Amino acid sequence: MEFLLDYGLFLAKVLTFAAVVIVVLILAKSAGGRQGHKGELEITNLTEKHKDLVHSMESHLYDEAALKARDKADKKAEKAKAKEAKAEAKKVTDSEALAAGRKPHLFVLDFKGSIDAREVASLREEVTAILAVAKDGDEVMIRLESGGGMVHAYGLASSQLARIKQAGIPLTVSVDKVAASGGYMMACVADKIIAAPFAVVGSIGVIASCLTSINSLKNMILNLNS
Repeated sequence: MEFLLDYGLFLAKVLTFAAVVIVVLILAKSAGGRQGHKGELEITNLTEKHKDLVHSMESHLYDEAALKARDKADKKAEKAKAKEAKAEAKKVTDSEALAAGRKPHLFVLDFKGSIDAREVASLREEVTAILAVAKDGDEVMIRLESGGGMVHAYGLASSQLARIKQAGIPLTVSVDKVAASGGYMMACVADKIIAAPFAVVGSIGVIASCLTSINSLKNMILNLNS
């Protein structure tokens, strides 16, 4: 009986030790994965997305004959466009000719900022990618949503938008909900700000700082008079 009890205690210790080792290994692996993880760029063609949405809606509004006629016309247009692109591609001999052979694009980026603006890492990669392929006529729009946060972090985010301006690319900031404090600082970098009717756009942090400074100055004056 005593042997079984000792054996049970020994087995429990072994299992506990093994469980601790497994947990430590899992935590170390997950931490290493986070440190070595690199950002990924996901590109969505908004024009094609809009076209798919329109086609989906039309499929419920028109009869089958009309839809077949539309699909036939679309295929014919796509073939003509592909043929034209193929002919233009034969004339391309260098990167400048390649850039001249495409139409101007509007690059749309999303930035939903947290307090520490950790999303700036992704923003930096996205801006770098755009600057690598941008040509004359291209524009950039940032769909911005942020209530602000750390000054230095949002300063870095603003500097990423400044890179776009320095490259001579027109920059527009679109605000659907809120761009306050650090978010407003980012918006001010743009050439143009587009805001929804009830969106909050303003430098709340600056107002708060001014009020604090005024109160401090008032207290100093009162102390001097007393």
